[in-house]
Amino acid sequence: MASENRNTPTQKPTDIVITPGDQAPSVTTGTAENICPECAGTGRQHAATCPHCNGTGKMIQGIGGA
Repeated sequence: MASENRNTPTQKPTDIVITPGDQAPSVTTGTAENICPECAGTGRQHAATCPHCNGTGKMIQGIGGA
């Protein structure tokens, strides 16, 4: 039986996508998804893609004073 390293991350650093408004990668402890305050979650601003969330309408922010 092969041993498994439980400390090995499931994502490679190059797989993590951070949009312009994100404060941290989504896998970071103490963060959560929130609605983009610039476009109110629509992903659009003035008939164009929201530059703050990159059109997702969501962003990753620290929670609980993190």
